Amino acid sequence: MSDREIMVRALRLAKQGLNTTTPNPRVGCVLVDDAMNIVGEGFHARAGEAHAEINALAAAGEKAKGATAYVTLEPCSHRGRTGPCADALIAAGVARVVYAMEDPNPEVSGAGLDKLRAAGIIVDGPLLESEARELNLGFIKRMRQKIPYIRCKMAMSVDGRTAMASGESKWITGPDARADVHKLRARSCAIVTGVESVIHDDPALTVRLSETERQPLRVIVDTHSRCPLKADILNQPGNTIIACAQGEAKDDGRNYWELPQKDGHISLYALVRKLADEGCNEVLVETGATLAGAFAAAGLIDEFIIYVAPKLMGSSARPLFHLPIDKMRSQLPLSIEDIRRVGEDWRITAYPDPEG
Repeated sequence: MSDREIMVRALRLAKQGLNTTTPNPRVGCVLVDDAMNIVGEGFHARAGEAHAEINALAAAGEKAKGATAYVTLEPCSHRGRTGPCADALIAAGVARVVYAMEDPNPEVSGAGLDKLRAAGIIVDGPLLESEARELNLGFIKRMRQKIPYIRCKMAMSVDGRTAMASGESKWITGPDARADVHKLRARSCAIVTGVESVIHDDPALTVRLSETERQPLRVIVDTHSRCPLKADILNQPGNTIIACAQGEAKDDGRNYWELPQKDGHISLYALVRKLADEGCNEVLVETGATLAGAFAAAGLIDEFIIYVAPKLMGSSARPLFHLPIDKMRSQLPLSIEDIRRVGEDWRITAYPDPEG
């Protein structure tokens, strides 16, 4: 096998932690001997548990001595909940380390690689860097910009409508598309919705996949604390936060974040910074046209996931985004990267296009 083939295997291992590693990155590691035989491999599953390198070294035992380690992220050089992986690789007698990408934390980036080189270990890379970055987009953004990677999921009819004039929106898409949404929720650290969506739809916003136990943090943007006490979202496994304006929290046993306002509403910049402070790497915005439009207008959405149902809802129904744009030069251009069928519906993946 080649270096590339083994790194592909390490990336596949890393993906096994897609829904569980938050707030840590998803990392895989493969150890091979001189004949390119795999002697140990592992991945990071949960924060506080062993990192990928430690699991791979444990699997390899004495065979780690003289081996080459393929790691999807630069081995850490600092002590967190667990010890430095760079030190563990050195102690095990690994001869060579191939890495996919450097640590995105600017305070430690390159330090682990420098420690390995100083110990006489051959270091090669980056290898398959773009694939490794794709796996940890949220962790990278949080480390470098102190805010999460934000996806906005919306569902609409062919004529671009998301709800009836009354606010009714269940269900626009079919069961396959809704099942696909659970995969987006499962990989997210938090789901953000608006109080109007809670009032009109009474969603649970939980992950309902048999193979996933972790529930993302749920955050309701609710400037004046109008969320009903009996809302279904408050009675689900995991934690639900009401993000309200300063001074608007109620003494009712619920969990509140009091955040500054901007133009009479919660500051979305303050909200996303708070989410990052809480260790959220990837955030899913799953809400109505008003809050989704506010995120889009603020330039905070990194990725749009739009499900299109083969139906017409009429001109009086609500639009996809509430965006007060009245001139062509003010439009928000997008780059569509993927369109695929999901059951009876279609899923569009698009990204902001600053040059569009």
